Amino acid sequence: MWRNPQGTVIYVGKAKNLKNRLSSYFSGSKDIKTRLLISRAQSIEYITTANEYEAFLLENNLIKKYSPRYNINLKDGKSYPVLRITNDKFPRLFKTRQMIQDGSLYFGPFPDVTALDTFIDTLYKLYPLRHCKQFKEREYPCLYYHIGRCKAPCCGKIDKDSYNAYIGEISELLEGKGKETEEKLSKEMKEAAKALNFEKAARLRDGIRALLIMQNQNIVEDFSAEDRDYIAFWREGELASFTVLKIREGKVQGRDNYRVTSLNEDEELLPEFINAYYTEDSELPPAIYVPTQSGLDFMERWLKENFKTETKIVLVTEEMENARRHKAALDMASQNAHEDIIRRLRERGDIPALQELKEQLRLKNLPVRIEGFDIAHIGGKFPVASLISFYNGNPDKKNYRYFRLKTTNGIIDDFQSMREAVTRRYTRLLNEGSELPDLLLIDGGIGQVNAVEGVLRALDLDIPVAGLAKRDEEIYRPGDSTPISLPKRSDALRLLQRVRDETHRFATSRNQRLRTKENVVSAFSQISGIGPKREKILIQKFVTIEGLAKAQEAEVAQALNVKAEKAAEILMQARRLSKEREAKKEEQMKSLKEAGTTKEIAAHNEYISSLADMA
Repeated sequence: MWRNPQGTVIYVGKAKNLKNRLSSYFSGSKDIKTRLLISRAQSIEYITTANEYEAFLLENNLIKKYSPRYNINLKDGKSYPVLRITNDKFPRLFKTRQMIQDGSLYFGPFPDVTALDTFIDTLYKLYPLRHCKQFKEREYPCLYYHIGRCKAPCCGKIDKDSYNAYIGEISELLEGKGKETEEKLSKEMKEAAKALNFEKAARLRDGIRALLIMQNQNIVEDFSAEDRDYIAFWREGELASFTVLKIREGKVQGRDNYRVTSLNEDEELLPEFINAYYTEDSELPPAIYVPTQSGLDFMERWLKENFKTETKIVLVTEEMENARRHKAALDMASQNAHEDIIRRLRERGDIPALQELKEQLRLKNLPVRIEGFDIAHIGGKFPVASLISFYNGNPDKKNYRYFRLKTTNGIIDDFQSMREAVTRRYTRLLNEGSELPDLLLIDGGIGQVNAVEGVLRALDLDIPVAGLAKRDEEIYRPGDSTPISLPKRSDALRLLQRVRDETHRFATSRNQRLRTKENVVSAFSQISGIGPKREKILIQKFVTIEGLAKAQEAEVAQALNVKAEKAAEILMQARRLSKEREAKKEEQMKSLKEAGTTKEIAAHNEYISSLADMA
């Protein structure tokens, strides 16, 4: 049992020879999953058993007890959809990923989701089926009836037999018996094109194409009525995806896809998955077909002892009966698992960029979690610091934070603003014992980087810091005024730019919301005698304080239902506030112009200095 610094069990494993197995983790070149486990672990405990089967049972019990992060914990991935025709008096059809045993007809699964969507859309255009989710008898038909897209069975405008004739045609299409219907659609398409109704012709053409694509997706033929499951998996590092293809009465009933994280060896994955997947005897088929027998020697015994079944675990080989078809089914499951791993790697993040970043910045660990800071304010007003988090190269928005800065409210001091935000963030993480980032990115140059590094040293934290300067996209490290310049097409630079741009967006949007709240909401509340109800009326009527200041006394009196004297008093205060706000705006614009001029002078001086250095 591997434990992290907090004492939590993060991985449970077993081996015939623990010494050899553990030695392999700490010697030679290691893959990503092994490096990940070592970086997260602090201590190891072990238990000795009499034989391999006892070790398997103990492993299962410990996994269920501790739910370790790096052992298989089943999470259903996004399975391929099926088309459902409901078991109603007037059925409807729709796409779903859940199969309910209520007498409904199911067709699929269909890997090409776009083709299925197009096909369903075409069916609804060709057949006047009901669209409503709940069938209720009514007096007047809905809009679909009036545009010719439904025969309104809810109003008795079509009988059950006529309606179900449409369902029969659709079922024949989906069962591959729809040659006549396909020819009928082709004929209608040609007639529509001949009549210059190209929109209808294109719709029919797309429907026929979608139908052909879907009919060609029945890879596994009905060659045996035996109930069986095919299980295959694909693995990349600590990520593994399992696909279970379920055959019942010779037909594909569904496909379950599960995403797991496990640090077990490949030969241990299938037993661990089978143990987690089958939880009831009713779920077990007579046979389970697998691509490898490794590690499954005692699984039949375990299933028999726990579920009292005679389920056979069958290794698919070239010599077995119907080998070609069994292999085709297993290959289909393996392909599904591989495609899911590709999606997971894409969703998980930009590993090449992280690896390049580690090399270029000479980091000890892969920067799996990157946190970025930026400051936003208008002339020192409403200063806000944004904190964003990237995990494996992708935004982790649940860990975004913002800080209303206190020490720099009303003044312009980006260095002090950055110090305050970093101090508040990492003091809290230290107090909570939370996980720290692998890299801290600052939107700025060497000055901001050194300011943050000073805070981290004071907190006794060893978090790598880097700054990305906007002018030349150069990277600064603490105590080194010579920047790191990466190629413009560098993956690492692209990732840092994404983090920097996201921090800027998040900070600016928060600052803007604060200014909007100040300018729109609180201005009316500053008028004496205006409470929440009257404030709401004024906002709806005049929108801004400037709009109220330009209003007539009679308009205000009528809107608020007050006497003329009270309306005159409110108008007087509104006009005074409007003038004050206008003066503030002019002052802010002046500050911005001065700040811009200062930046231009600084940039010009830096440019002259660089020319002198070159000379």
